[in-house]
Formats: sequence, C-alpha cells, structure tokens
Amino acid sequence: MVKRLHEPVLDQLLAVVLLLNADATESLGRLGLSVPRATLAWQLHHEGPLTQRALADALRVTPRNVTGLVDGLVETGFVTREPHPTDRRATLVSLTAHGADVMEEMARQYVELAELLFGDMTEFPAFARGLEHVLHKLQAALA
Repeated sequence: MVKRLHEPVLDQLLAVVLLLNADATESLGRLGLSVPRATLAWQLHHEGPLTQRALADALRVTPRNVTGLVDGLVETGFVTREPHPTDRRATLVSLTAHGADVMEEMARQYVELAELLFGDMTEFPAFARGLEHVLHKLQAALA
C-alpha cells in the first residue's frame, strides 16, 4: 500500500501522542498519580478550589467519576474536601500543600518540555498555526 502525502505526517503525530502519553504515565506513576488524577489536580492548580460538580464539568466526566478521583487524591494526600462557604450542599476540593508543591514542579517541567520541543524551532509560528488548524478540524469531526 502506498502512503499518500498526509499519512506519514499523521503517523508522526500519532507517534508524538504515544510518546507523550507513555512519558506522562511513567512520570506521574513515580509521583503516585494516574493521568486522570493528575488532570484533576492540574485543574485545581490553575483554577483554585472547585466543587466536585465544577470539576466534573471541566473534565467532561460524570460526578461519580470525579468522586472516585477525589477519593484517591484525598487518600494519597494531594487534595482535601472542605464544606463550601456559601452552599451547604456542595463540597470544595482544594490542593494540599503537598499537592500544590507537586503541581508547581509539574508546571516547571511543563515549561522545560515546551522549551525543549519548540525552543529552537525556526518555523514555530507556522507550526503553531498548523497545529491549531488540525486541532479545530479534529474537534469539529468529533463533535
């Protein structure tokens, strides 16, 4: 089978996805985190304390799924649950000091990875536009 013009580029994009996923899974595992738990903690790192409902909406998962993720993060000392100050039916999820420290380190590594991958890319603006185009196309196709 002869590959068309765009297929080798898609092969490379998929290889990048697989490499990033494998690295994230391994790195997070060393910290005692899974990708879904880290995603939730990353959301808290950027947004601050949130209700479990807001987390479910942000992560596009069910509230039950968030409950399981938060339970695991509470058990491992990454987050706490606290009563909501104005809504007694809601619970706020917050990073602990340990969770905040881990997220700060992840943020530092995130910046380092971005610099490693893109810092010396002479055609970065064109690459960024192309990647944005691909992302919009994929989002539209999956909607």
